[in-house]
Amino acid sequence: MSIKAFTDYLELERNYSKLTVKAYNKDLSAFQAFLEDHFQDSSLSEVNYAQIRNWIVQLVNAKIANRSINRKVSALNSYYKFLLKIGEIQVNPLAKHKALKTSKKIQVPFSEKEISTALDELHYQDNFKGIRDKLIIELFYSTGIRRIELVNLRLADIDIGNKILKVLGKRNKERFVPLLSSVLQTLGLYLKKRNELDEIKNNEILFLTDKGVKIYETLVYRIINEYFSLASNKVKKSPHILRHSFATHLLNQGADLNAVKELLGHSSLAATQVYTHNSIAELKKVYSKAHPRSKK
Repeated sequence: MSIKAFTDYLELERNYSKLTVKAYNKDLSAFQAFLEDHFQDSSLSEVNYAQIRNWIVQLVNAKIANRSINRKVSALNSYYKFLLKIGEIQVNPLAKHKALKTSKKIQVPFSEKEISTALDELHYQDNFKGIRDKLIIELFYSTGIRRIELVNLRLADIDIGNKILKVLGKRNKERFVPLLSSVLQTLGLYLKKRNELDEIKNNEILFLTDKGVKIYETLVYRIINEYFSLASNKVKKSPHILRHSFATHLLNQGADLNAVKELLGHSSLAATQVYTHNSIAELKKVYSKAHPRSKK
């Protein structure tokens, strides 16, 4: 069974993004190249775990991070699950594989003061770019939206009357997120500037470049990095940190974990629980200050 049949399945039936499918294809092709170099007679569908283990050892020796190795093996595991599903193989060679140990990555969110500095104290030019950039930051922080979800937002996704935003998330799963009045105010200013552009080529898309075409992910990243470099000393300044800040600040204020899960578009509660780390730290501060015996 070819790799293309698998990636077509991921894209057409599982609705994986093109970027994710490209990553799967790259990992599978790399493993296939390894097999051809070390086991000339082997094909992807006929390997055993010992051969996969040899590949993992090679990756470790090449100083590839355990997290990256686990991702590559996960791509391989998905491929073998697909082969099992269509009856191409009878046993998944990775059925008993245990992932390599990784250190927990704790994302440090922006503080509420850093967010306030970025939104209320920095200067945004009163033109298309300035108002667009501010709206992007406000949307990230007020909705917890992912970068690719923001890039793909359409004008039709905004329900101004009901103050609701429709977001198309992973696996084409829709969710609805409330919009703050302050965000709607900035949105109104942005739409006015947007309509004044000389030419609009992607009229259905909400966020555009000044050339009138759909905004792209690297530009969105640069916008966040640029403004938060002025508002924060944190090493990492990205759209995902704003998403993390959104979730953490809601939990710090007592929001229900399940509600935050729905707002983020997570399929499982476990994915949302990673954001509780900082809210627990906040609870400890409150506890130590408030409990009568904490000073004894």
